[in-house]
Amino acid sequence: TASTKEALVAAFNDALEREVPGNVLSYSQPIELRVQELIAGVRSDLAITLFGEDLDELRRIGADITRVVSGVRGAADVKLEQTSGLPFLRVKVRRDEIARYGINASQVLDVVQAMGGRAVGEVLEGQRRFDIQVRFTPESRSDIEKIRMLKVADPQGRMIPLSQLADIVVEEGPAQITRENYHRRIAVEANVRGTDLASFVADVQQAVGSQVTLPPGYYVEYGGQFENLQRASQRLLLVVPVALFLIFVVLYTTFGAVRPALLIYFNIPIAATGGVVALMLRAMPFSISAAVGFIALFGVAVLNGVVMISYFIELRRQGLGVDEAVMTGAELRLRPVLMTALVAGLGFVPMALSTGAGAEVQQPLATVVIGGLVTSTTLTLLVLPALYRWFERDEREVEL
Repeated sequence: TASTKEALVAAFNDALEREVPGNVLSYSQPIELRVQELIAGVRSDLAITLFGEDLDELRRIGADITRVVSGVRGAADVKLEQTSGLPFLRVKVRRDEIARYGINASQVLDVVQAMGGRAVGEVLEGQRRFDIQVRFTPESRSDIEKIRMLKVADPQGRMIPLSQLADIVVEEGPAQITRENYHRRIAVEANVRGTDLASFVADVQQAVGSQVTLPPGYYVEYGGQFENLQRASQRLLLVVPVALFLIFVVLYTTFGAVRPALLIYFNIPIAATGGVVALMLRAMPFSISAAVGFIALFGVAVLNGVVMISYFIELRRQGLGVDEAVMTGAELRLRPVLMTALVAGLGFVPMALSTGAGAEVQQPLATVVIGGLVTSTTLTLLVLPALYRWFERDEREVEL
């Protein structure tokens, strides 16, 4: 048992390494693991894919990358893809021996093929066809001494042991050969704990670039959840400016003038400042969920500004002066603005304090919204009325 997820992982790791040493372990959650595998093709937060041609060289460089990544702060469950260690039975035909007995190499290979199964004919049942397969019994296939004693007939009908016609050895070979874009590849996987993914990958890239030398023709790519982070960041580079532009367009069409739209637009940078400060106070990195929180925050901040400025304009239309409209409007709109901010802020408190599944997504979003609402509400109640009074007085003096 443990009080946190990190402590639980550590307890599992200690117990497993003590009871079943020599295994490569990785810790995740079932749904998260499957989603990562479907989206990114790996079961870890980061996958460093090394491309090249020679399998031995790929394993050597992959081991170097694994060693370097293990030393980076935040690295956990670092492992190299297992591509070797599968035992193979290799049969090397002795050309001089089969020539002495007058045996063709294909005859020797036919006997070898019969260990796994060889089709020697067909059975027809109407339109259906069934192969007749000859295969050695499991006992004969599993014992290398029995394999060496398999007989091959020469032209005179003599039965020659297979061991006299070929070298039979058991050797270690590749367990799998993976290709991507026509290149052989091997992957180094790692999970991230105690830091954010973007900073971790930046440290890994710097460490690998400075400590691992890649021969000509070999190169690395960074994927996994980091690849999704890059794609999401690229989308945000487009989505956030579009959202800010549309907010300004809506404000302009609502008031029919640039001046009140700009006044309300001042809420956005002030709100963003509060969100950044809140992330810094909680030692949270900027993430995709935090970026989504900023977009939601901008909407609430602009809404409060619209509530305040629209009421000022309405009071001015009723004939009140600038000072009187600002004082009356700020007093009467205090409760609606506070209610809007409190409802949104208090609604995000459970998310900001959550520690269960999905907390890593909920906490940054809620933290940004709560911190931004504090500064944007303060601006709306204290600074925005003063700015409106200054802008309106400046405009009246220009008209005079």
